[in-house]
Amino acid sequence: MDQYDRHEAEDFADVDDGHQQPLKPRGLFNRISPGSLTARIALINILGLVILALGILYFNQYRQSLINARVQSLMVQGQIIGAAIAGSATADTSSIVINPDQLDDKTQGDQTFQDQTNLDFPISPETAGPVLRRLLANTTIRAQIIDSGGNLLVDSMSLYGGNEIVENNINQPEPTKLQTVWKFIAKPIDRLFAYDYPIHLDYGMDNNQAIPEVAAALNGATVSVVRLNVNHEIIVLVSVPVQRFRQVLGALVLSTKGGEIDAVISAERRVVLLTFGFAALVALMLSALLAGTIAQPIRRLSAAAVRVRRGINKRVEIPDFTSRKDEIGQLSGSLRDMTSALYQRIEAIEAFAADVSHELKNPLTSLRSAVETLSFVKTDEQRNRLIEIVVHDVKRMDRLITDISDASRLDAELARAEIHPVDLAKLLGSIVGLANETAKANQAEILLVVQPVTDKHNAETKYQVLGNDSRLGQVFRNLIDNARSFTADGTKITARLRRIGENVEIRVEDSGPGIQPENLERVFERFYTDRPQQSFGRNSGLGLAISRQVVEAHKGRIYAENRLGKADENGQKPILGARFVVRIPAMPEGWTPADHQ
Repeated sequence: MDQYDRHEAEDFADVDDGHQQPLKPRGLFNRISPGSLTARIALINILGLVILALGILYFNQYRQSLINARVQSLMVQGQIIGAAIAGSATADTSSIVINPDQLDDKTQGDQTFQDQTNLDFPISPETAGPVLRRLLANTTIRAQIIDSGGNLLVDSMSLYGGNEIVENNINQPEPTKLQTVWKFIAKPIDRLFAYDYPIHLDYGMDNNQAIPEVAAALNGATVSVVRLNVNHEIIVLVSVPVQRFRQVLGALVLSTKGGEIDAVISAERRVVLLTFGFAALVALMLSALLAGTIAQPIRRLSAAAVRVRRGINKRVEIPDFTSRKDEIGQLSGSLRDMTSALYQRIEAIEAFAADVSHELKNPLTSLRSAVETLSFVKTDEQRNRLIEIVVHDVKRMDRLITDISDASRLDAELARAEIHPVDLAKLLGSIVGLANETAKANQAEILLVVQPVTDKHNAETKYQVLGNDSRLGQVFRNLIDNARSFTADGTKITARLRRIGENVEIRVEDSGPGIQPENLERVFERFYTDRPQQSFGRNSGLGLAISRQVVEAHKGRIYAENRLGKADENGQKPILGARFVVRIPAMPEGWTPADHQ
């Protein structure tokens, strides 16, 4: 593929002064997006994945579901542990120790039950500690017991049993390299989705009754709170009252280990991010593949367009992607057709300029020769003869220049002209009528023969075509004038109009000498003429060339043929004259001006 330093193929828009101005990028995306189409494709694909991943990470309810499940679990465990601790409590009367389980309800009666409820059942660390040790074995739950006075009695992290303190510290394993890398990657994500929970401070040895969850439990309520530890890790706390016979003995606070829920959430994020990474890799590969099928062909087409613009003496070939059945193939085909038409137009202009130069040299040479000879003539007769030659050549040059000017602006005029329905029956009728009225004495008469309309429903539109009536009229006038120049005076020329399928056909037939078979196509060449000697210089040879140009601009066809008579004894058919045939597509039924927009 050809490389070039900068992208020079720009989009242009027409402005009122006729100059081309480059289209300025519009919109925020065009201002911030990279210039390469490949990078834009990749950016759009990755941006969609980023939005999807952020949405999953932000809007998912997995974290709250984990917290709710942990709260429910801790509440059940808290109620079981609280009941066990309450059952281990004994009544303290300062004189005797009464075991409530051994009281006889039948003998004591309601008064005895009332006395029991007034007894003080304190929570003993010596009895509560072993209960916690047994019930919390092999778990990561932390339990703390606070009495009704706000004093911390037992903490499962440092269980008090008799005269010894059992430290429940679990050694954390050293993180692996992969965990360290992941933690480094996940750290900015954790900051992005930072939690807004309050920081939890460890309970003191006393005066804990003012803490909200402790106060609620001492009032007989079971509550749960979510907080962050000093390492900003989520911990879930459940506060359960420890009560016996409707008497609240204290509060049991169960809490999860810091980082337990964070680890599950981190694993979920890891899955999301790994999925995102894999999807991003696939998106980049697909973007590269898509860019290879879109951006690269466009770059090649753009580079070829630049070379066409720069090329002066060489023909540049546009890359051929027409085998592709997509928009790139259509664009390639359109550019190739446009370039081919451009080169053909350039070649036609060069050929036209050469033909014009050649045609103008003939009268100029004759004119110069006559003017140079004029000073050497001796008789008035010779002088008048030279003056006639000068006048003839000047008229010939004037006619040539007029026809050349008309032919040179024909393409632009046809491109700018708006098409509209043209009734060829009426147009031919007007042209034939005017030709007969302005004919010279004894000049050939024009007969118009229109095929009768059998379909009354389409009678008004049968002979209508879409085009420019003035230029179509010029075609028919050229054909009639050409036929008269080859037809003897006193004879007739026939113009026939008929409908053939989807085309309207016009035939102009004369009674002249006809056209040599090898010249049936040459008669449409510019400046070609094959006329009687007496007509020399009266025609520029552009009439039929202009006629073909106009007909083809109307998507039609024009050709010449000879009118032949019956075969003679030798099987030869005599030529009765020439016939010029024009076929133009008829106007489609139901056509409206909006169809041409």
